[in-house]
Amino acid sequence: MLISREEALHVARLARLALTDEEIERITGELGAILEAVGVVSELDLADVPPTSHPLDLVNVWDDDEPRSSLSLDEAFANAPERDGGHFRVPPTV
Repeated sequence: MLISREEALHVARLARLALTDEEIERITGELGAILEAVGVVSELDLADVPPTSHPLDLVNVWDDDEPRSSLSLDEAFANAPERDGGHFRVPPTV
C-alpha cells in the first residue's frame, strides 16, 4: 500500500520529527511496507483466535517477596563519604 509524501509528513509532524527530504522519502516507503504487512494480516480468518497483547505466555520472573532484616545504619553508611546523623551528606548543587 502506497502512502503519499503528505501522509508521511503528517505522521512525522504527529511524532514531532524533523526529517530531511531523504528521510521523508525513506520513511514513506517504510510506512507503506508496514501498511502492506498489516493488510496481509487483516485478510486472515482470525475469528477463532483470542485477542492477546503478546504471542507468548508471560511469566513473572521475580521471586516471591520474603521479609528479612534490613541493614543497620552503620552498615548502610559504611561506604558513604560523609554522614549527617541518619542521612547521607552530599555536596550542594550549583
